[in-house]
Amino acid sequence: MTDLNALMQQAQAMQQKLQDAQAKMAETTSSGTSGGGLVTVALKGAGEITAVVIDDSLLVSGEAEILADLIVAAHADAKRKLDEANTALMREAAGPMAGMNIPGMPKLF
Repeated sequence: MTDLNALMQQAQAMQQKLQDAQAKMAETTSSGTSGGGLVTVALKGAGEITAVVIDDSLLVSGEAEILADLIVAAHADAKRKLDEANTALMREAAGPMAGMNIPGMPKLF
């Protein structure tokens, strides 16, 4: 019975680590750039855009399509970085369980 109690304590500790990691993920920020730094997009949490910075040189008539492409590219760069940071947080929280494929349990990175 003590093994079951120890297992339950380990499960509770892991659950707390995962909750802490999710809280950190919600506060994680990332920024991406495109066009050699002409456009920067900042993201937070699961991908919420918190800022877009556009160089004045792109704010001229006829540059709308280029600007739109640069914003999309900067967002993709920021999202990739944010996803990498969040994956690292979850992998750290999962500890030795990371990558294990236990039937009936979700895979933990």
